Amino acid sequence: MFNSLSDRLAATFKNLKGKGRLSEADIDATAREIRRALLDADVAVPVVREFISHIKERALGEEVSQALNPGQQIVKIVNEELVAILGGETRRLNLAKNPPTVIMLVGLQGAGKTTLAGKLSKHLKEQGHTPMLVAADLQRPNAVKQLQVNGERAGVPVYAPHPGVSSEFEDPTGDPVQVARNGVAEAKARYNDIVIVDTAGRLGMDAELMQQAADIRAAVQPDEVLFVLDAMIGQDAVATAQAFNEGVGFTGVVLSKLDGDARGGAALSVRSVTGKPVMFASTGENLADFEVFHPDRMASRILDMGDMMSLIEQAERNWDRADAEKMAQKFVDQEDFTLDDFLDQMQQIKKMGSMKKLLMMMPGAQGMRQQLEQFDERQIDRIEAIIRSMTPHERVAPKIINGSRRARIARGSGVQVSEVNGLLERFGQAQKMMKKMAAGGGMPGMPGVPGGGAGGAGGARKGKGKGKKAKPKSGNPAKAAQEMRELEDRRKRSGSPAAGSAFGQGAEGGPDGGFDPSSLNLPKGFEKYLGGN
Repeated sequence: MFNSLSDRLAATFKNLKGKGRLSEADIDATAREIRRALLDADVAVPVVREFISHIKERALGEEVSQALNPGQQIVKIVNEELVAILGGETRRLNLAKNPPTVIMLVGLQGAGKTTLAGKLSKHLKEQGHTPMLVAADLQRPNAVKQLQVNGERAGVPVYAPHPGVSSEFEDPTGDPVQVARNGVAEAKARYNDIVIVDTAGRLGMDAELMQQAADIRAAVQPDEVLFVLDAMIGQDAVATAQAFNEGVGFTGVVLSKLDGDARGGAALSVRSVTGKPVMFASTGENLADFEVFHPDRMASRILDMGDMMSLIEQAERNWDRADAEKMAQKFVDQEDFTLDDFLDQMQQIKKMGSMKKLLMMMPGAQGMRQQLEQFDERQIDRIEAIIRSMTPHERVAPKIINGSRRARIARGSGVQVSEVNGLLERFGQAQKMMKKMAAGGGMPGMPGVPGGGAGGAGGARKGKGKGKKAKPKSGNPAKAAQEMRELEDRRKRSGSPAAGSAFGQGAEGGPDGGFDPSSLNLPKGFEKYLGGN
């Protein structure tokens, strides 16, 4: 949603890199570009004015003028102001002291209230609660049926005594206020600790809608009233939020359709305009595409700094701890990394959701957005099909997979032989890297890391002339001996290490040309561990 805004801000900050000092003109130009980016993102004008005012006030002060890197300090200020405009800190649900906690959902028709009711119930159930859904939207065609389906998918009971209407030509006959009141009573009787009341919406604001929502609120006395806001409606979101706040009153906001391609100004405007915090965000069509809204993490995403905390939390929720410990033990024991292990890892990643969404949480992901958008999620399914088409022995010993076996695997998985070849080649490289790391050799190709390159343990072996013993040029034995003595004398005078010496210690460092432990000033008796006398 914030792709356009992220790109504009990144381009603005790029102009600040490398500047040791920022003039007032630089700050004005940066503020002007940020203002344009926010207005293009459909952020409310009053919000933009206040935001830019705070940034300029801080940027012109000592906070930036005395900074070692003024450009980075400006980014830090923008990040902090974005966090403030998004709410400052994460707001959690206020649970009732005496259950059940009643949560009422309000909003316009089409904002996604019914879908969000299912997502919220699933989220709360995973936290150990026992929620119940109440179908009080009796006006939208098949709204009750949709809530029942969502409740079944989430594994949550639904209280729906009235079927509602099945088409737009039917007149609603049920009493949503009575349904909501009876739903809370039913939850108390069944010992459900949370009740989520789904209410009706309209295509636009009207007095009847507001009155019905106000009557339901008066009847059930909810602990939380959540306003479900379609994040794609732009500037209209502000007027809609203000109207609901004045007509019904709400305690928090839920942003739906945050995975859309709209400009996202609603998310940055609603908190400042209404004073009510954004509490949750709906990020897709599946019931699992739902998350708690963290202002600091959202600001980091907008500024392309990534969201590693959300990524870690998602991994902890979906990753099987026993499988992770088993894989870690195999790594410690230096066992071979097999295709079965590779398949297990891929299945764990699939549980976490869309690969595109996961990768977009990484810092700097906006810079490779085009490549990520072209990524085919079905590629993971094809890889899984290829591995499952192999025999158990082939997965453990892929070296036995010859041409005929590759052709059979390709037919079994419905892919070309070239895809099987590519997978085996990549797996072979990964297997070598895992073996090297498990053996303590470090990451290949990483200088300065053990086993990693010129700076690693293997660097001396591969370097030209390094570690080689000096040889005389003459073929005459007498002259050759004389040349060797001269080479040894020159080496001693220059202090260069002898061939095969360690840590730069020359052959003269110890007895018999070896290493002298006493030169390290170690505690008495410690020399025996180093081979000393």
